Amino acid sequence: MAIRPECGRTCVPVYPSCVHHLYAWLRRRPLLVDGAWALLLLMFGVFEVIIDQPGPPDVPHLVALGAMSLVLLIRRRNPTLALVATLVIGVFQLFDDVAPGLEALAMPAIAYSAAAYSPRWASRTALVGGVLAPIAAVLRWWDNPDVGMTGVVFFTLLLMGPFVIAWVLGDSMRTRRAYYMELEDRADRLERERDQQAQIAAAGERARIARELHDVVAHNVSVMVVQADGAAYALDSAPELTREALGTISSTGREALAEMRRLLGVLRSQTETDTYVPQPGVEQLEDLLDRVRSAGLPVDLTVQGVPVELSQGVALTVYRIVQEALTNTRKHGGPNVKALVRLRYLGDDVELDVGDDGRGAAAPGDGMGHGLVGMGERVAMFGGRLETGPAPGGGWQVRALLPVRPADGA
Repeated sequence: MAIRPECGRTCVPVYPSCVHHLYAWLRRRPLLVDGAWALLLLMFGVFEVIIDQPGPPDVPHLVALGAMSLVLLIRRRNPTLALVATLVIGVFQLFDDVAPGLEALAMPAIAYSAAAYSPRWASRTALVGGVLAPIAAVLRWWDNPDVGMTGVVFFTLLLMGPFVIAWVLGDSMRTRRAYYMELEDRADRLERERDQQAQIAAAGERARIARELHDVVAHNVSVMVVQADGAAYALDSAPELTREALGTISSTGREALAEMRRLLGVLRSQTETDTYVPQPGVEQLEDLLDRVRSAGLPVDLTVQGVPVELSQGVALTVYRIVQEALTNTRKHGGPNVKALVRLRYLGDDVELDVGDDGRGAAAPGDGMGHGLVGMGERVAMFGGRLETGPAPGGGWQVRALLPVRPADGA
């Protein structure tokens, strides 16, 4: 940015932008750039041959010059072939006594291309050739006896400099390109892992919603069936009980619909901002037991120990285990069954016992068995223990031990 003092306006220079666009345009056309350099090398090389030798043209020198111009043209399209051709031209000049001229200026460019784009063996060959070529040239064509050995060595090292520098630049370009490719590959892997994690999370969420829906539907529909059966029996003899049972069916159905809407709402688009009611927990156990009692199942709740605040997931698990266990009691416990819920706070753990005095192992199954599996999955998710089975004195017992604060890896 530049500010003109006389007007105070801010002016944006256009030259850097033009240069950038020109550089980008040239970078997309490497053959054009190399062709321009090859043409310049050929023109100045021919001019050099004509000036140095006024007589007949030096055909071998012109052949070497033309070949090096072609090699310079293809150095980026096929750098390995360009390196091999350069070595062949160098050997030809040594054996045919063709002293190097301006065509030697293309050799550092060939060494750079070989180091940057060719396989490793070609890159190492270019480095060795860049070191040996000046030595061979000095041994073959040095004819100044007035210069001592120190001068010869210094001149040889001076000739090696452009080759070595070009090779180092090309090798650093190769390293940088490999580093960028590794970063891109790592970014691709991270993106794939992120997508996989998202899919795993979505699958876990679907499994959680399936468990929640099973608990909600099994509990509420069971209550509604029990109340409907009671209303059918009391329809003629006790209209008041029938009216009360129908009211319980209505309220239970509304509650089931509300919870199903909340759970299915999770499956909606993430762009929606609906607010859902909180998940049930230990505080809602009394409401749950009241609904169970109103459905005709006597149940008591006993809390032992010093109550502590449970994590949301553990509290929900306690609620769902009690809900599922009492649902199973109503379905399989038989007539005149009673249930007892015990909640014990044991410091870092909370223990839950849900038992009944029903038929226990003699109860007929419904062939489904998803309730016990769902309870096991919930408890295992938090690193707890679950025991289910017939109680020693008869009936059925569900016992779960859960950590108050599950570990991060649970």
